[in-house]
Amino acid sequence: MISIIIPVLNEAKIIEELLYYLVDCANLQNISEIIVVDGGSTDDTVKIIKKLDLKIKLLKSDKGRAKQMNLGAKHATGAILYFLHADSYPPLKYDELIINSVKKGNNAGCFRMQFNSNHWWLKLASWLTQFSWRACRGGDQSQFITRALFEDIGGYDENYIIYEDNILINELYARKEFAVIQHKIKTSARLYKKHGIWKLQYHFWTIYVKKWLGASPNTLYAYYKRYIS
Repeated sequence: MISIIIPVLNEAKIIEELLYYLVDCANLQNISEIIVVDGGSTDDTVKIIKKLDLKIKLLKSDKGRAKQMNLGAKHATGAILYFLHADSYPPLKYDELIINSVKKGNNAGCFRMQFNSNHWWLKLASWLTQFSWRACRGGDQSQFITRALFEDIGGYDENYIIYEDNILINELYARKEFAVIQHKIKTSARLYKKHGIWKLQYHFWTIYVKKWLGASPNTLYAYYKRYIS
């Protein structure tokens, strides 16, 4: 069974729609629980979740997606962990797709991605996610991983306030434990709309290069906080 883990921070505008979507688009017999881990929201995120007519496990955590997701994993009961961003919608019957992939021997992986934007660059970036290349991976594509493998790796590296998804993905690629399910997860381009596509893409590439050159977690976060957050 699958434990869905969603880290959130001030997602009052979208969290209700996502949670109902996850319930409606899966066979609930395959879902152990949906765990939402709040990192200290100051809007109505927590209030909205508590009012929903859904069995959601709501946890409170220190801010930071790595910390939030690790806490969610600690409280999860499923054999498969599925980490999902609050602005991303997995494909119909996502549960069966993940379980079938694991049955084929894929202990970790993601879906192809599609941005909710018609901009040619984001369409190209989305198209490239069908390939298994490491450079095409990112947290917005979601992450499924068996509990056994997640625990063997040691979970997400909490030293990273940002880039934590990529650190885990790097470890999975090093172990040759990654598969791309050829169905699309639809994710929001809201950050690109906020900052501008080329400006944000430049900053993402800069962070990637800084990490490749050996930048520390604090250096990466300082850059993110200055130019993106």
